[in-house]
Amino acid sequence: MIKRFISYYKPHTKLFALDMFCALLVAIAGLFYPTIARDIINDYAHREDLTPLIFWSAVLLGIYIIKAVCNYVVGYLGHVVGVRMQRDMRRDLFLKYEALPTSFYDENKTGDLLSRLVNDLFDVSELAHHGPENVFLSVLMLIGSFVILTNIYLPLALIMFSIIPIIVVVTGLSRARMRRAMKASKKQIGVLNANLENAITGIRETKSYRAEELEIAKFNRDNEKFAAYRSEAMKSMGSYHSMMEFLTDLLYLVVIFAGGIFLFDHKIDAGEFTAFILYIGMFMDPIRRFATLFEQLQEGMSGFARFSEIMELSEEVDAGKVELPDFRGEITFRDVSFHYGTEEGSREVLSHLSLSIPEGQTLALVGPSGGGKSTLCHLIPRFYDITGGEILLDGVDIRDVTLTCLRKNIGMVSQNVFLFDGTIRDNIAYSSPDAKDEEILEAARKANIYEDIMALEHGLDTHVGERGVKLSGGQKQRVAIARVFLKNPKLLILDEATSALDNATEMQVQAALDKLSLGRTVLVVAHRLSTVKGADRIVVLDKNGIVESGTHEQLIAAGGKYKELYEYQFRGQ
Repeated sequence: MIKRFISYYKPHTKLFALDMFCALLVAIAGLFYPTIARDIINDYAHREDLTPLIFWSAVLLGIYIIKAVCNYVVGYLGHVVGVRMQRDMRRDLFLKYEALPTSFYDENKTGDLLSRLVNDLFDVSELAHHGPENVFLSVLMLIGSFVILTNIYLPLALIMFSIIPIIVVVTGLSRARMRRAMKASKKQIGVLNANLENAITGIRETKSYRAEELEIAKFNRDNEKFAAYRSEAMKSMGSYHSMMEFLTDLLYLVVIFAGGIFLFDHKIDAGEFTAFILYIGMFMDPIRRFATLFEQLQEGMSGFARFSEIMELSEEVDAGKVELPDFRGEITFRDVSFHYGTEEGSREVLSHLSLSIPEGQTLALVGPSGGGKSTLCHLIPRFYDITGGEILLDGVDIRDVTLTCLRKNIGMVSQNVFLFDGTIRDNIAYSSPDAKDEEILEAARKANIYEDIMALEHGLDTHVGERGVKLSGGQKQRVAIARVFLKNPKLLILDEATSALDNATEMQVQAALDKLSLGRTVLVVAHRLSTVKGADRIVVLDKNGIVESGTHEQLIAAGGKYKELYEYQFRGQ
């Protein structure tokens, strides 16, 4: 994990080196100040000639100016390094999100993933900036002040530095507690974000059921938990800082007492005693930096650990080498089995299923919920990989076909259409960003959405809102169909594409789907049997597998499960 963290410094080596160089000058400037102050008190303040006093005061002013400039560079460029590293990590994490398999998103909450992408990486960037800088300055100032103080008067220096073991022990005891508390608080903020995202996206359901108080209660519960975890983290930090302040005061007391005795015995003079007092602040500055560093270390490394958890996950496997330049769209399911989850907690959906769809034909899947119809649709573009058997596309195992080739030739329209927050143009041209307006509008005409678009004030530039909330259900569905028209795939999968629409809207959408299906291999999942009567073949699927197969007329004549479903749906007509 440390190696991965350090690798993010490499693209910014020059800025980082400049930051460290300026930090070095700041440390050196700080070390000079007490020594010059001692010489002024001992040597120059008592002379009749003020020239040395003026000269060394000017030197001090010059040191302060250099220190101010360097502090500006450290404060600015150091943060730039942190921000750029945060940018790089966020980019890599988002790329990882895009590369992870669909099953990953079945098990992880959106809010937690957003928390890792934003909150955690902010803490990491703070560590990336301040961590090396604080370590460098602290070590340099501790060593420098020790060398200078031992040259001034060794016994008092040894007494002063004898406090270090106590500080190290206190730091070690506090560190483990802070790490546990920080990790727990980060986990809880992920839970809070996930539930908050869930509440906001489901606000219409909340209002329709008048469940505001329920959501408020859930939010308050999670918010209180986060506050409790965070309070525990702050408690551990508070005890750490209070102990550090006590040790600082104790250090002043020890030096003043011991230095007073040495001054009384004439072992040191007033200037040396003053230098020691000034060096206490110089000595405690790196100790405070270490305290801040440990705080940042707990925050940053716990955030980076969560970042690394995702980065180490296995990505979606694309071992395929085969391209299909003459993609026809013939599909064969051969002894296919599939289950969700792990072996210990798996749920079998398909078992030894065999099925074929000839090129250019339409096959409809019908049957009760839970029979695996939608799962079958998700296996073809390899959103999930089968656990047994094989799926052949034009005679080639889909695991041998590259994902790019596979998915660019498959178009999907589902019941739950997802539109991105952007314009209608953006959503139709999602698979073809370089498409011209003429092509987009032609796709809209084929999808029966052209007139609706032209009736809008901004036409193609109309913003659809988050998840397309500014459009009706039928409009969203037809925008999705226009998107597939523009993609022009050879294989079409329609998963309950009209089940959520009213009859009038369904007719519009179904007409668009009929046009879209021409000349393509089509797999249709439908509960409304009226939409699949014209399919070349209808397969009745339940939890036991394929029950019946044939055309609408053949299945009605057979008097089996299909006829029972059909008569049930049309019993009032």
